[in-house]
Amino acid sequence: MLRNIFLAALLSATTCVTAQITVSFPAAVSSKGLDGRVLLLLSTDPSSEPRMQIDDSPRSQMVFGTTVDGLAPGKPVTITGAAAGYPIRSLDSVPPGDYYVQAVLNIYQTFHRADGTTVKLAPDRGEGQHWNLAPGNLYSKPVKAHIDGQAKLGIVLSETIPPIPPIADTKYIRHIRIQSQLLTKFWGAPMYLSAIVLVPDEFDERPNVHFPIAIFHDHFVDGIDDFRTTPPDPDLKPNYSQRFHLPGYNRIQQEEAYKEYQQWISPGFPRILVVKIQHANPFYDDSYAVNSANLGPYGDAIETELLPAIEKQFRGLTDGWAHFVYGGSTGGWESLAVQMFYPKDYNGAFVACPDPVDFHAYMTVDLYQQPNVFYLEGAHKQVEQPAMRNYLGQTLISMRDNIAYEAALGDRGRSGEQFDIWQAVYGPVGPDGYPAQIFDKQTGVIDHQVAAYWHDHYDLNAILQKNWDQLGPQLKANYIFTLGLPTRIS
Repeated sequence: MLRNIFLAALLSATTCVTAQITVSFPAAVSSKGLDGRVLLLLSTDPSSEPRMQIDDSPRSQMVFGTTVDGLAPGKPVTITGAAAGYPIRSLDSVPPGDYYVQAVLNIYQTFHRADGTTVKLAPDRGEGQHWNLAPGNLYSKPVKAHIDGQAKLGIVLSETIPPIPPIADTKYIRHIRIQSQLLTKFWGAPMYLSAIVLVPDEFDERPNVHFPIAIFHDHFVDGIDDFRTTPPDPDLKPNYSQRFHLPGYNRIQQEEAYKEYQQWISPGFPRILVVKIQHANPFYDDSYAVNSANLGPYGDAIETELLPAIEKQFRGLTDGWAHFVYGGSTGGWESLAVQMFYPKDYNGAFVACPDPVDFHAYMTVDLYQQPNVFYLEGAHKQVEQPAMRNYLGQTLISMRDNIAYEAALGDRGRSGEQFDIWQAVYGPVGPDGYPAQIFDKQTGVIDHQVAAYWHDHYDLNAILQKNWDQLGPQLKANYIFTLGLPTRIS
């Protein structure tokens, strides 16, 4: 009898009881059922809304995600301990205490693709695939609540993120947006490409002049924010960049941008067009500018639809010798890729710190030889591997945690983040219509059959070696300069 009482007391003391937290939306914000990812956010920081405090840095507050299909107005969904979480894995493990609580519904659209698959994904709505800013997404007003095993909390998604107003053209910064017929056909829904175009001084005054084009590959941006046409603010308070370990970062940015502007308008500066392509899509803020099984013909759409439209509207020279491409990180990989996949369309590339161009070095992982992305296997222990390090070499986030972060934001490769877009671009379509997993997100075990597909289709080093007899003569005449290591570990 005493033994049973002891066991019952021990079980009671060690069993976690999940708080009863439900999320719903009223018919006033949507009269129909909605698909998407419900994200529950818990924060100890009152400085801003919890939805603005979630990222893959050590500073991140908590997010727990669960997918809903046809969630009806007024019908609550319960966030259980099974919801994927980051940086704490489960709601069961959240320490009891007071938190600022908020929820967001990242709404999915159903796409009936030309490859015969039907998928539900968050379309880009002009914000560059940011679930916390996407127009039309629902969210709740933050509330302060005590969270423990006895807590009962009903969260109502009463607010809707408003549309993003269009950005007006200026003397130097112009915009273009087209509907892509190739992408529309693939996705079974209207799909668009756009670009920000930096035009040279006297562009409007010289209507008969045509210009070379420098194509800048980068992530989605709202505008060319660093093109500063006014002198730096002398009263600007210097700030500190944690990423670059640089005091006075914003003041330096303003000063350098103004210097560049002075160069841009100087009489002796070459007159060119600088084009920043915008190709956010249902998987990420960037398509990687190539054709792929999961995203469709983004490479062909950019080369045969968007660039000709830019050349026509902004008087760009159409020959390959007049096209130069540059970028870093994701843009670095793209700059190499388009130079290789469309060698006649470009005359050179300036590449900085590219994403992995050889999957023997997928960050710190050899996808072809190693069994696991989370750790290195030693003789008597497993060594966890970093996903990001700072300037001192300190690990900011491990591979295991980085994958948990993406898993919380979306299942089936729908996080809108880095590892999921690599998987979507480089990999085949999986049996469920979503990207085939390159590794198991729970265990880190690599699928070497999927890795073999990556090797044959998007390992740039392997492709270059295999096809050198055809590519070599075309690329030897081009100027290609590379600088730096893969950005996630530099």
